[in-house]
Amino acid sequence: MKLKTVIIDDEPLAVDIIKNYCDTVAHIEVLSCYTNPVEAMSFINNNAVDLIFLDIEMPLITGLEFIDTLKHKPQFIFTTAYPQFAINGFEMEAVDYLIKPISYIRFLKAVNKVKMLGQEPIAKPQQAPVVSPVTEDTFLFVKSEHESLKIFITEIKFIEGLKDYLKINLSNGKYVLTLSNFKNLMERLPEKSFIRVHNSYIVNLNYVNSVQRNRIVIDNTRIPISESYKKQFFERIKI
Repeated sequence: MKLKTVIIDDEPLAVDIIKNYCDTVAHIEVLSCYTNPVEAMSFINNNAVDLIFLDIEMPLITGLEFIDTLKHKPQFIFTTAYPQFAINGFEMEAVDYLIKPISYIRFLKAVNKVKMLGQEPIAKPQQAPVVSPVTEDTFLFVKSEHESLKIFITEIKFIEGLKDYLKINLSNGKYVLTLSNFKNLMERLPEKSFIRVHNSYIVNLNYVNSVQRNRIVIDNTRIPISESYKKQFFERIKI
């Protein structure tokens, strides 16, 4: 039995990402997508819908208010860039709460929480998602000290590990320090451009000037390629 699903978000790119993720899961059928929650309201009230992916912060009506308007409430998963709303979301019995930018792995965990008549977990895709968690013309937010900074992905040259911090080096010569780890950050970066080359480095291939034996040159920085990642790197660049 497929989960009949509706996606609602005022940002078209956010809708596209969730739609592409859903398309990789055999047991999800996306009935419709909306950037206008008022238009979605009529559809959901007049059709059999099992699950809604719903943005909380929208200009016409919030996701919390939207749920209250429905005659019959399907299961729903909130999506938002604002983690402070999580408590309100769970108080309304949301299945889960996804923080943007949403990684594919985190999406699967949320979908697997959806209970459909005692079925086994539904998300068992046979292949990787069609798109990376974010695309090259988008951005991500990273926590730095007491704020979350917006960073355009195309501006990231390379990322360096510094003990408990990651140093994100940008094309304008500036950098951002964050307490995130390599694994979490890699899940949010597009695979076609970013690759791990060392336990302490991720590089954006678009900024690589040259490769010198076991080193990568980006501007005036020489980045080592470790034995653990050497095969993967050279297969990727086909040298």
